[in-house]
Amino acid sequence: QVRLVESGGGLVQPGGSLKLSCAASGSLASGNIFSTFTMGWYRQFPGEARAWFAKMNPMEVTDYSSSVKGRFIISRNVTENTMYLQMNNLQPADTAVYFCNTIPDYLDWGQGTQVTVSS
Repeated sequence: QVRLVESGGGLVQPGGSLKLSCAASGSLASGNIFSTFTMGWYRQFPGEARAWFAKMNPMEVTDYSSSVKGRFIISRNVTENTMYLQMNNLQPADTAVYFCNTIPDYLDWGQGTQVTVSS
């Protein structure tokens, strides 16, 4: 079973940047999850369901929701079993708990990491 651990969140002022990490421990019978599944970053706003906004497929093709396109960049290091999210020009509307998982979400959810954008 693969376990996902998100980190890197925190409090940042509008216009600031953060880099999130998603570390995967364990393995699948089919191999490394990053080279097997489309992986995504999800976020959850208060009172709403989690939704993905950035994803990368096994061929490293990326896609973003319109709300983050041009500001956020998803990347990965397969050797280190880690996925990253560089977030630039953060805005208060980005305040949420951030998670990673496959798309669709096949794995158990991690605890997420809180990102708060506020002056």
